[in-house]
This record gives sequence, C-alpha cells and structure tokens, in this order.
Amino acid sequence: MWNTDVANCNKMKIAIINKSDSTGGAAVVSRRLMEALRKQGADARMLVAEKLTDSPYVEKAAEGLRLKLPFLKERLGIFIENGFNRETLFKIDTGADGLPLWRHPLVADADAILLNWVNQGFLSLKGVAKIAELGKPVIWTMHDMWNMTGICHHAGDCNHFRMECGDCRLMGKHRGRHDLSRRVWLKKRELLPGSICYVAVSNWLASKARDSKLLGESRIEVIPNAFPMKPSERTERQPERPLRLLFGAARLDDPIKGLPVLVEMTKAIVRKYPDLAGRIEIVTFGGVKNPDSMTGMAIPHRHLGMLRGDEEVRRVYEESDVLVSASSYETLPGTLVEAQAYGCIPVSFNQGGQRDIVDHLTTGYIAEYSSDPSEAASRLADGVAWAAGIISDSETYGNMLEKMRKSVSERFSGESVAEAYLQLIKSLPPDKGMLNRN
Repeated sequence: MWNTDVANCNKMKIAIINKSDSTGGAAVVSRRLMEALRKQGADARMLVAEKLTDSPYVEKAAEGLRLKLPFLKERLGIFIENGFNRETLFKIDTGADGLPLWRHPLVADADAILLNWVNQGFLSLKGVAKIAELGKPVIWTMHDMWNMTGICHHAGDCNHFRMECGDCRLMGKHRGRHDLSRRVWLKKRELLPGSICYVAVSNWLASKARDSKLLGESRIEVIPNAFPMKPSERTERQPERPLRLLFGAARLDDPIKGLPVLVEMTKAIVRKYPDLAGRIEIVTFGGVKNPDSMTGMAIPHRHLGMLRGDEEVRRVYEESDVLVSASSYETLPGTLVEAQAYGCIPVSFNQGGQRDIVDHLTTGYIAEYSSDPSEAASRLADGVAWAAGIISDSETYGNMLEKMRKSVSERFSGESVAEAYLQLIKSLPPDKGMLNRN
C-alpha cells in the first residue's frame, strides 16, 4: 500500500503493473525500473500476479482462484480457437480476461500508471480501457510486438500487423481472413484509447509500432530498459586459456535464439579460420528442452546450465571473451548489454534492437542477417574473427573495453532511464493527481 507518512506525501505515486516481479525479462526490467524511480524520489510500486521477491514495494493483486480463473478461462478460449494445439497455446494472447486492477488501491490512488507485460489473464483489454478512464497518465511499455499485433508477441517475417492481421499462421488449420488474430486486432482497435502513450524499449520496436495500423497514430517514445550494473574493471585477459565464446539465453533451444546457426557457425570457423578454431571454445548457459539440439559443435563446447544470481552471471562473462548472439530477432537483448559491461565483445545480427546497444566496429560487431543458416553462420564467424583480432592486440583491446563500459553507463543506467520516464509522465496532460507538485 502507499506510504501515507507526511514526509512522503509529496512524492509522485507510480504504479507499475507487470505479471511477475521476477519471471521473464519484462519482470526483471520492470522491477529495476521501480527501484530506479524510487532512487529518483518517486514512490514507485509494483502490482503483480506472481510475487517471487521479498521487496516491500511489490504487491500481489490477488490470491488463489481469483488469480487462476481468468488465466484458465483465457487459455481455454485460445485452446478451442486453435484446434486444441498445445504447440501454440502459449504463443498466443488475447487480452480477453483479467483482474479488475482499476479497482486496486495501488492503481486507484496512483498519480501515474505504467503498464508492462500484462498478459495470460492478468489484465484484459477492457481492464486497460477502465484504467485509462481513471484520468491518469498511462504509459504502456512494449517489451515485444503484442501491442501492435492481433495475438502474437513476435511477428517474425509476417507483415499482417501492418494492416488488420488475419490469416495467422499460429492458428494452423483454423487460420483465415476473420480468424482469432483478426477479431482480437479489431477488439484492440475498439477498446484501446488514444490517450495511452507507448514506450518502445528500442528504436527497432518503435519503427515496427509506427508501421502498424493499430498504433501508427499513437504517441510512441523510445526509452531503453535499465541495466544498473557495476561495469567490470578488467583491462586484459588471461593469455594462457582458450579464447572463450559465450552464448546464453533463458532457453537456448528457443527457435528465436538461433542455436542451429551457432552450431553452423562453429563449422564455418573451422572452415574459414582454421588457426582460430584451434584456440577457441564455446561456453553456453541457460535452459535446454532438447539436449540433442546442441550436438554437432565443431569446436570444444561446455554447457553451464542455468546461472544463479547476478554474481555468477558476472563471473561467467568476465571469464569469457566474446558474446555471440544468433537470434533471428530481439527487442533489446540484455545479454549484449551485460557483455559490454563485463568485458565481452558482442557479435550479433542486426535483427532488432541490437543497434541501440552495439556500435558496429566500435563497441562490437553487427552482422547482416540472412535467412539462409549457412550464410548467417558464415557472417557470425567473420564477426568472431574480427573480435579475436581486437583481443590479440592488448592496446586495442584495452580501448575497446573502455568504450564498451562507457557506452553501457551512458545509455542504460538506472538514473537516466528513470529520469526519462519521469519527464515523460510530466509531459502527459493529467486530469487529476499531483504531477505539478514541487
């Protein structure tokens, strides 16, 4: 609940709504934003369905069946619509069901409301409209493409979101001009008010939103996620160990992450750079559903499994040299930020928000993406070879480390991100609240 102490009554009260405070990338960065806003003097708090941290500023919206019923009802509706296809059951969200969060004290008494990832029965489209009717500034931070599509979170190479969706491949045999994706798209157009300001976490995501028919006329701002980490002080690497390439994700064999391209990249390195291949190793971390997906590596490989805690993450980066990202698309990949902060040269494709993080040939390497896995792998191999050349010269490598640290500190500090949100809130016309207080 809000702090009612007299000493704190003039603080701006900001409610951040996200499904979880810990599970998933959006949860982590939403909690970081809350903490950064509090450091800037705002009374920011989170409202969640799943509370896994012990933060006193995170409140669970409901318990038991009240929480589960909207989730189960929405999943059942999707399951029926997609022909009982389990494969796409959790790739689709409709915003059909949710909790009455507009009645919750944290929302009702807030001066501004920040929506984040609110799917899977947490907040419905009608609920979003009800929150907007409260007359407070409402900012919806987009961590993926769901706000601008009918039902999917990542459109990939599908451009239907530029019109009115429909004929959605996620619907399988049930796809068609007036399928679930089209109907949900129309419901979004009907229910989502124009007063909502949308924040994209990368320029790539903002460009997608501006190209969409659903959000093309909305106010869209770009504010990156906060990565409030202390950069590594490393200035050199241990020359006696192999050159270590790092590859990680929450789930390594998620098709988006490009694990098959990584495997092909090792073969391309052996073929194109045999001298380099003899002195490098691959280290991977993250969950894996299918262990066979990591077979076929042409250079030595170690898998660390899931990393636990910030210190372990930091240690693994500091003991590595190059971070490889083979994702087919990303909104704002945090691994690239962590890599630069902890002294790993990032090598990535240009499919998403990578250019918001990496300056090509200055703080890393951006390879042109190709849908041909062999060609894509070859281009990543070229990037690894470039990074190895940088590392081989101690002076050049030291300069690169300093540039990466400076870039991360300037772009992704909690202070700069929180200040951008506070300025955006103050720029939105409030109908009531305390936004003009000193």
